[in-house]
Amino acid sequence: MRQKIPNIYQQIIQAKIDGRKLLAILLDPDKIVWENLEDLLFKINQSPATHIFVGGSIVQTTILEELMTELKQKTNLPVVIFPGDPSQISPQADAILFLSLLSGRNADYLIEYQVQAAPILKKTNLEVLSTGYILIESGNETAVARVSKTQPLDRKDLDLVLATAQAGEMLGNKLVYLEAGSGAKKAVPLEMITLIAQNIEIPIIVGGGIVDLQGIQEAYNAGADLVVIGTAFENNSRFFEA
Repeated sequence: MRQKIPNIYQQIIQAKIDGRKLLAILLDPDKIVWENLEDLLFKINQSPATHIFVGGSIVQTTILEELMTELKQKTNLPVVIFPGDPSQISPQADAILFLSLLSGRNADYLIEYQVQAAPILKKTNLEVLSTGYILIESGNETAVARVSKTQPLDRKDLDLVLATAQAGEMLGNKLVYLEAGSGAKKAVPLEMITLIAQNIEIPIIVGGGIVDLQGIQEAYNAGADLVVIGTAFENNSRFFEA
């Protein structure tokens, strides 16, 4: 098994400085078809992905550690946990997005789960990436909204979303994640990405509702530093061959 990849945040910062755009493929352990995993990982290795995110709003499967082992053995990409709660922490990953759901007011997702996770993380060598997580209205109820019992921010209220992102930056978040949600009907508005990119200094992650290569490029052009693809790749592992 390869060694952990260090300094992932510094690599993200350097990519932002250099103008290099990053791409993460999000794998939900509950949706993995184990018999197809080797082919899936081959497709990921052939894709332009720079990171693998692992997690989901609810992870019920027991194969998380086995999945991490396979990812570390058969890919050279940084593996970053994208957790729904502290039960999804795996010491085998390289890093974890330490999420605070800034768009909601459910204390569990603002601070309670982080308190529960802190002692666990202290016993690992995971790189902790403090991330302000902002859920944006996308035309349908997503798993994030349903599980967190919070309402997404109005996609038309650009000033509120900007203020939320700026508050996250002022609180010390290293990243801001604009999320439309898994299976979203509408992606994060491009004008919203641009407004936030022009008014904060930390890197911006954008995910949810991006269904094709054009959508990825448009998010980049608007100011996203890292784009996350999940459902579209799950549904079509030949996504990048289009």
